[in-house]
Amino acid sequence: QVQVVESGGGLVQTGGSLRLSCAASGSISSIYGMGWYRQAPGNQRELVAAITTGGTISYADSVKGRFTISRDNAKNTVYLQMNSLKPEDTAVYSCYADASSYSGAYTYRRHDYWGQGTQVTVAS
Repeated sequence: QVQVVESGGGLVQTGGSLRLSCAASGSISSIYGMGWYRQAPGNQRELVAAITTGGTISYADSVKGRFTISRDNAKNTVYLQMNSLKPEDTAVYSCYADASSYSGAYTYRRHDYWGQGTQVTVAS
């Protein structure tokens, strides 16, 4: 089993900054990548940013130049630095770990593990 826990959400004003953290723990065999999705009420879920263990990064066009994803592979942790926040960034941000787990000598198949989500609210 793998647990994913996010932190760092909150309420900020337009133009402000926020840093989200996400840590994966438990019986991890391999982590292939981690990242962040977000979903606002009435909106589709979208991939905000992702990073592979090797460091390959992708961003949604809407956050390029404002958000930065980084990772600490040794800690199985990924961060999302969000700057110049806009009201349209308001959403529940959920972290995932693309990982495989183990139990004893058995390795489970690779799939996504999800955190509970953290609310980010940007006030006008």
